[in-house]
Amino acid sequence: MLSESTRQADAAFDRSVVDAGDYYMQKVLAGQVIRILDLEGNQAADTLFYSAADPGERYSATDTLREQGNVYLTAGSKLLSNEGRVMLEIVADTCGRHDTLGGACATESNTVRYDLEKRCMHACRDSWMLAIAEHPEFGLAKRDITHNINFFMNVPITADGGLTFEDGISAPGKYVELRAEMDVIVLISNCPQLNNPCNGYNPTPIEVLIWEG
Repeated sequence: MLSESTRQADAAFDRSVVDAGDYYMQKVLAGQVIRILDLEGNQAADTLFYSAADPGERYSATDTLREQGNVYLTAGSKLLSNEGRVMLEIVADTCGRHDTLGGACATESNTVRYDLEKRCMHACRDSWMLAIAEHPEFGLAKRDITHNINFFMNVPITADGGLTFEDGISAPGKYVELRAEMDVIVLISNCPQLNNPCNGYNPTPIEVLIWEG
């Protein structure tokens, strides 16, 4: 469901451009609104959410999809934790739908899906691991890297129940906004994947903006 925001970029108290292959890690407080903006289009932003009070409570694809009865996320979707609590709600979305089944690229999956020589290529799990290593204050470890949302990524479900990676449905200037319902840690890998069309074979920057509630 498409839904535009009335928030103005110059009113955001925090703005960060995240290059392809880089990460973003920040605490967002309950009531604040975060926007993930696809600057050049056809990009994928692999995102994890954790409770800031207890990182053991984290975004759960299983709980979220079961409760909303839809495999895609869009405006009105409530993101549930593994404890069944609402962590965030998507309050605006100009893209239309977002994937939460396709998972994140890793050196191992690069090898299995593509070729042994692709193993050394940078991947989202590398970005997340670097983020938690450089920011121990958030209290995250390797075991905390679990289900993620692929904002802007197009992962259609086939007739036999499989998944495919297709050209993105986003475009320059498309965005998704989420309102935090609890204090959360936001961890984004701006996907560097070059081997499938999720980034149009040309990974590009995103921008992340935060407003007070």
